[in-house]
Amino acid sequence: MNRPRTEPAAAPAGDRPWPVARRTARLAVAAPLSAEAVPLAAALGRTLAEPLAAVTDLPGFDTSAMDGWAVAGPGPWRPEGRLLAGGTPAPLADGAAVEIATGAQLPPGATGVLRREHGRVEHGLLHGAVGPGQDVRPRGQECRRGEVLLPAGTRVTAAVLGLAAAAGHDLLQVRRSPTVELLLLGDELLGSGVPGPGRVRDALGPLLPPWLAAAGAEVCGVRRVGDDRGLLLEALRHSPADVVLTTGGTALGPADFLHGALADAGARLLVDGVAVRPGHPMLLASLPGGRHLVGLPGNPLAAAAGALTLALPLLSALAGRNLPSARTEPAAVDLPGHPRDTRLVPVVRTGDGVVPLRFDGPAMLRGLALAEGVAVVPPGGLAAGSRAEVLELP
Repeated sequence: MNRPRTEPAAAPAGDRPWPVARRTARLAVAAPLSAEAVPLAAALGRTLAEPLAAVTDLPGFDTSAMDGWAVAGPGPWRPEGRLLAGGTPAPLADGAAVEIATGAQLPPGATGVLRREHGRVEHGLLHGAVGPGQDVRPRGQECRRGEVLLPAGTRVTAAVLGLAAAAGHDLLQVRRSPTVELLLLGDELLGSGVPGPGRVRDALGPLLPPWLAAAGAEVCGVRRVGDDRGLLLEALRHSPADVVLTTGGTALGPADFLHGALADAGARLLVDGVAVRPGHPMLLASLPGGRHLVGLPGNPLAAAAGALTLALPLLSALAGRNLPSARTEPAAVDLPGHPRDTRLVPVVRTGDGVVPLRFDGPAMLRGLALAEGVAVVPPGGLAAGSRAEVLELP
């Protein structure tokens, strides 16, 4: 049963300007989540909690960069033996050569590597031209022991895992992934099948979790909650997640219970409305116990705009990750603006700059599905040739 409505917690008056709302989401996090040491295989997608430093020189010894012969002194040389990767070479006397594989340790005394295609053996002697240090990867060419390779806050990608392994790491110090529970609000939502009269398919359940994961979050649950203030309050109170993400119910309509449930839960509103189109009735609140809630509008494109504005900056801050640097690109055509609000417009890139896509209404996803980014259009719009900030899609 719905509970009597109480006054919601005080919120900042009026819609927040879009850049201010985004900054507020990051500043809502006093400090990133705690750090933990995990094996390399468990670190993918996490964020480095401390700089990644080399445990050893890389490479750890002088290495052949090519298949051929390691030679000592000027030629011609006497070929003697073979060296494969993983072997321990004996010293090489002046005037001698040894067949060597790529990646094998260079023998002491060698002055360079003669590539196989550049050498020839005639009458028991190896002939060819090779300069000092040619085709040799010297010890420490990539890094020296103790050298910082990557800063704290770097997202752990597959390439980062490879670098960490090559530099001698078995464990990485990473931030705990923020957990998110996604609550899809509304009696009208269908999880499968063809929508019927008065019912719509849930588009945000499939769309949002991959975006959240790209921001370093772990989605610990996705569930639908009917239009009932009491049910919503229980879901907020008992969610185990660091961040509760809701869709729908952010306005003040007859079935919009989020503000009242937040007041009942003792939440404090940090953002209650953003001067952005689509998606202006979005909100950000702090919940008891150090948790947060991001309330997204129910319309799909409006919810995507809310995720870009509030959810992703908040999650990046919790994960200890920096937001990507602002990227500006020229507008190939005029980008019309709202008189007072920022517009977030799906765009594609052309040779002349970014071009807006059709089907950019709050309830539409067709434009977003084709988009290569989202242009931030300030109040009043941008003329063709002007530079627009373009947000990358997760």
